[in-house]
Amino acid sequence: MTQFIIRRLLLALPTLIGASFLVFWSIRLVPGDPALALAGELATPEYIAQVREKLGLDQPILIQYANYIGNVLQGDMGRSVRSGIPVLEEIQIRLPRTLLLASISLIVSSVFGIAIGVTSATKPNSWFDGGSMIFALLGVSMPIFWLGLMLMIFFSVLLPQWFGLPGPVLPPTGSGTWQHLVMPVIALAANSMALQARMTRACMLEVLQQDYIRTARAKGQQERLVIYRHGLRNALLPIVTVLGLQFGTLLGGAV
Repeated sequence: MTQFIIRRLLLALPTLIGASFLVFWSIRLVPGDPALALAGELATPEYIAQVREKLGLDQPILIQYANYIGNVLQGDMGRSVRSGIPVLEEIQIRLPRTLLLASISLIVSSVFGIAIGVTSATKPNSWFDGGSMIFALLGVSMPIFWLGLMLMIFFSVLLPQWFGLPGPVLPPTGSGTWQHLVMPVIALAANSMALQARMTRACMLEVLQQDYIRTARAKGQQERLVIYRHGLRNALLPIVTVLGLQFGTLLGGAV
């Protein structure tokens, strides 16, 4: 097992290097001069040349890429163009809250999404199955930023107006309490939950048609054990794979 993991990591190394170089090279193809953008349109040619030399933009692209990889391996990811703070410090400031929000969103979406998918698969063509799949379709189709705006309007404007409350039900901005996590978690978890519900339903419907499921039922096992011990356990492989991909998506959407 250890040799297999080492071999896979070694095979992934050329892929990572190639992908990073393609991204690095593609950015250089974008029209415009980064040195001019940083120096400003009113900057003199001499100052623009100094900025270009400071950033290493006057060197061949292979040299620029080698310098970039060397700096990254040493923990130097450059400085933010907006704040001037080192990028690594910017990441360290925001990463804990990003991980917290993404983790809670993934847990919430997994619990509800898998539960809805299993229930829909065990009750095909029922009102619950049809209704849950309609909501799942809406969840997959809604952009996260739009849902976030709608939640802010609902909890901060509409609910206080309907019930005569003095202020928002949930804070639309800020951080530090669990109330600040509710709306972001709902917005981030909705799309993931809908996708997991649809995938769980499809996987469970396929698994429940297998021979070993009929054998377990023929032996007189309880339906609950058949569904969760034999059915869900064998249907989890593609679901867990998607969970890993969705965690990366949630990290990108929770920054």
